[in-house]
Amino acid sequence: MLAIAGNLNADNVGSVKVKLIDPSGDVTPYDHALAAALARRGADVELLTSRFLYGPLPAERGYALTELFYPLATRFGLDARRRRRVAKALEHPLGMLALRKRLDEADVAHYQWLRAGDAALIPPKRPRVMTVHNVLRRSGATGTARKMDAVVVHTRHGARELTERVGVSPERIRVIPHGAFEHLLSLPGERPLPSELAEVGGPVILCFGTVRAYKGIDVLLRAFAAVEGAELWIVGRPLDTAMEPLHKLARAAQGRVRFVTRYLAEPEVPAFFKRADLVVLPHREVDQSGVLNVALAFGKPIVMTSIGGFEEVARDTGAGRLVAPEDPEALAGAIRELLADAGARERLGAAARAAAQGPYSWDEVARRTLELYEELTG
Repeated sequence: MLAIAGNLNADNVGSVKVKLIDPSGDVTPYDHALAAALARRGADVELLTSRFLYGPLPAERGYALTELFYPLATRFGLDARRRRRVAKALEHPLGMLALRKRLDEADVAHYQWLRAGDAALIPPKRPRVMTVHNVLRRSGATGTARKMDAVVVHTRHGARELTERVGVSPERIRVIPHGAFEHLLSLPGERPLPSELAEVGGPVILCFGTVRAYKGIDVLLRAFAAVEGAELWIVGRPLDTAMEPLHKLARAAQGRVRFVTRYLAEPEVPAFFKRADLVVLPHREVDQSGVLNVALAFGKPIVMTSIGGFEEVARDTGAGRLVAPEDPEALAGAIRELLADAGARERLGAAARAAAQGPYSWDEVARRTLELYEELTG
């Protein structure tokens, strides 16, 4: 690992000045959770990002927040996606230039994501760290990782993929898990379920997150056709998936399928997870998933496909039942078994809570992240 001279060592680790950089706010909940955890451990943290359009942000923060990027693009409403994209393309180089001055006082510049063409725009400030949040989905843009002194991934699977697909040296890769979103357990202003959902009395299976082809929601709907006595809630806005084929599969199911096809602000999220008897992640491919880290925080029994980071979580912690991807029969069998066995659901839920409070806690994530900063600046 490359060592960069600096002022951080084992005796003053808490005083490190960290700039977390996420121009588009692609992983805003992660940004704020990591910033807060680092600040609780004594780091001086500033989060440099853009205005978040999808809901409220934490009101009480122990870190600085600067909306440095895209002042024009973020004035457009959520329905003006094309205008936002054009404005962001024009504003992005200006934001990267403004970033250079903000990094003068930093000990570490930690990027949460960059675009494919950003290699030439990265400020010269060292050391540089980048977290690649989804190697499989973003492999085309991870060339910027070669410019970094260290690259963080959330799973051992992601580390292998980053080496094989992008050519990043294993010596520069660090595996630091994605933290469980436990702040959702005590969120101010939590909103109740919509009335039509609050009236549901039977078991509820929850599939949460943006509706995309790689998430295998069609496989889940085929599996649900063989499940009786439960409802399936598919909650999230569609991004690259036509909904009519999914609605057709839903009409063939024995139980009722309900779709909530919009973005949910954080205050709306807890009610859905508290109500769910089972969370299902039927992905075709995955490195890691923010939804998994919400389910861990709420201590929910999880059924997930045996791929990528899902397999690591289930095997390392016992927090989840694994099934083969693209296998509706196996998925239906796992769902039926768990709905019929309250004890098994409780055991999986307890393992999820233990994982959220232990290796997937934000305190542990911050500790390991500060160790990396120390290594780079030692």
